[in-house]
Amino acid sequence: MKRKSVDHMPCPVARSLERVGDWWNILVLRDAFYGVRRFDDFQASLGIATSTLARRLDSLVDSGLLERRLYCQRPPRYEYVLTETGRDFRPVMLALLAWGNRHFAPEGPSVELADRATGARIDPVFVDRLTGRPVTDAYVVAGPAASDALRRRFDDMRGPSARLEDPPASIEHKRHSTKENDG
Repeated sequence: MKRKSVDHMPCPVARSLERVGDWWNILVLRDAFYGVRRFDDFQASLGIATSTLARRLDSLVDSGLLERRLYCQRPPRYEYVLTETGRDFRPVMLALLAWGNRHFAPEGPSVELADRATGARIDPVFVDRLTGRPVTDAYVVAGPAASDALRRRFDDMRGPSARLEDPPASIEHKRHSTKENDG
């Protein structure tokens, strides 16, 4: 059964998930960051069925995250190398690693991040590229390509003082009116 595509949505989260949303895709990318390049090595590392791996690699190539390069003429053999788009996924991968360690490793982390120069353990934060400041109080606004409907949606949901995780005003209003009616 083919899943429904969300690529048509103007949401960058939906469009990103269209490319990497399958968990096998993310694990293939993880291994590519660890230096795995060849089909047999991906298969051995992941323990994934060859047909599933072939589909996942084709998907990542089609999405522009991996490039397929011939490394042997006879028989023809290919390796899979991260593209610039694929390498740009690295901060997302590191954030997933840190998040998983923080919330889903009760026995303690099996993998940690370390500074390449010093070997010191590090805990990544999300920072603004222009200012270098940690992003702690951000909110989502309509971008230049947003439709009028999307602009209205964001205007209705949040004001500049709302934080990203705050519920939209319409949901908060419903909570209060429900509590008043229940009381």
